[in-house]
Amino acid sequence: MAPQLSGDEIALLRETQIGHLATINPDGTPQVTPIWVDTDGECILFNTAKGRVKHRNILANPHVAISVTDHNDPYRTCIAQGTVEFVEEGAEDHIDKLAKKYLGIDKYQRQQLGEQRIIGRIHLTRIVRRV
Repeated sequence: MAPQLSGDEIALLRETQIGHLATINPDGTPQVTPIWVDTDGECILFNTAKGRVKHRNILANPHVAISVTDHNDPYRTCIAQGTVEFVEEGAEDHIDKLAKKYLGIDKYQRQQLGEQRIIGRIHLTRIVRRV
């Protein structure tokens, strides 16, 4: 049975906290990316563009680790492991939602020409540290 996010973890993920997502490069070395985070109450969500390093790494190996720490209280942390499923549907709306949350703007404006957005849904296999 997959671990369930607690109410405190969901609250942390819905705040403007930065997550750090660890993936594995093709040569086996770790790669960490700071990301905007979200949750649907079951999975940890992030948004990226097709072809980025984290996207390529996850396609080759969907196992990831993520750490989200409250920037005002470093002891309030959620560290988890899981596997990523990519979803295209709703990705443009999702990046706009994250832009509103993190930047206070209605429309994400940093998108590159021709970029295709996707949502990464982290299906949790283990919660290492809970808030």
